Amino acid sequence: MQLLIEREGHSAVVEGIRVVLARLRQEINHAQLDEKSLDIALGGLSAAVERQLRQSLSYSLAPVINATGVILHTNLGRAPLAAAALDHIRNTANVYSNLEYDLATGERGKRDVHVDRLFQKLLCDGPADTAPRGRPAGPSSAAISTIVVNNNAAGVLLALNSLAEGGEVIVSRGELVEIGGSFRIPDVMSKSNATLREVGTTNRTRVVDYEHAISERTRLLLRVHRSNFEITGFTEQPDLDDLVDLAHRHNLPLMEDLGSGALIDLRSVGINGEPGVLDSLRAGVDLVTYSGDKLLGGPQAGLISGRADLIGRMRSNSLFRALRVDKLTYAALEATLLAYVKRDHDAVPVLRMMRLTKEEIARRAEKIVSRVESARPKSSLKLELRDGESVIGGGAAPSAVLPTRLIALTDSGLSADELSARLRAKTPPVIARIDEGRILLDLRTVFPEQDAALLEALNSVA
Repeated sequence: MQLLIEREGHSAVVEGIRVVLARLRQEINHAQLDEKSLDIALGGLSAAVERQLRQSLSYSLAPVINATGVILHTNLGRAPLAAAALDHIRNTANVYSNLEYDLATGERGKRDVHVDRLFQKLLCDGPADTAPRGRPAGPSSAAISTIVVNNNAAGVLLALNSLAEGGEVIVSRGELVEIGGSFRIPDVMSKSNATLREVGTTNRTRVVDYEHAISERTRLLLRVHRSNFEITGFTEQPDLDDLVDLAHRHNLPLMEDLGSGALIDLRSVGINGEPGVLDSLRAGVDLVTYSGDKLLGGPQAGLISGRADLIGRMRSNSLFRALRVDKLTYAALEATLLAYVKRDHDAVPVLRMMRLTKEEIARRAEKIVSRVESARPKSSLKLELRDGESVIGGGAAPSAVLPTRLIALTDSGLSADELSARLRAKTPPVIARIDEGRILLDLRTVFPEQDAALLEALNSVA
């Protein structure tokens, strides 16, 4: 016990002893220990205290192996960060940095500049003759600015409060979505002190519905991308071009809450119908809000891009300071955006996972199955390969699926729930899907360097 005190400290060991003794008293009170078991328990008191200390002094937040095939798994931290982002955080966070210091003038600077310059490169518009329907292209890159807050809901809150406080915001009833954690768009809007003006119906809204609702109290038209569900069947939604024309005729800003917000054309990875940030800006949308840790593949953040004059009003809002992000987020975001500027998309884990082919995944899966079967030929654990689908997740592209090759596990002595629990108990924990009594492992979301740990986990449960 003395060695334990020297290593962990007197107060921590005392607390560990108290917890272990309290647990022992509870077991005695519930008649769960006979005399022989009590002697064994008391004899192993030192080991029990050491186990308790390891548990209480270890990190709760820990790495896991995501074998679900859900790329943006909200419960598992959404987008993994690029290696360059981790390096940039390490290089700027363990020393001082020029977060708000202008090195050229030696005066106080603004933290926005570190990423705004990169967003301007990425959101630069094409020539005017590429604009849709013969209309002038959206704001030029010089007129586009971007600010960062702590998540997309905060971005919506800040934008509505800055531009529509005390006035009305017109939005379709079919777009009053609920996002994760039971947060709803109408609730966020009410906190902004803007009045919600609903138009249309759940399944059908026309541009004339917006037009009839415009009054002297209208401050903003809002379009919310239904990023986490789809409405199919007898439906209608105004064309974005028509909404842009309506807003500009009435000299009103049009804001679009994209939710996910991709910075590349997702059709290149087989995902259709998911609009990108540049698509909206080129169409003439004045403000776009989106997340940093979804399709962009960076840290958790809320990004607001659009007309510089409108962004300026948000930057001067005192609410912006309450919602701003720290140096760690800026470092991770800057490194992620640089990968886009360099067109090094495979450096961003989310994009790399989306680009993986079924054949690439199958080769890794076959190797793991072969090694488990050769190491445990008589095991009750049975592995088979089958076709399946990966999903984007995280409230992005709800109908998009990516073909994959799955490892299906069954065990004659264990239920799927029991087998899943055993995998979760490994170090690192393995998180899988359960379908029709089988455990399904999708290597699309397993980093290649984690294959060895996954193989060890499978061998141990076998």
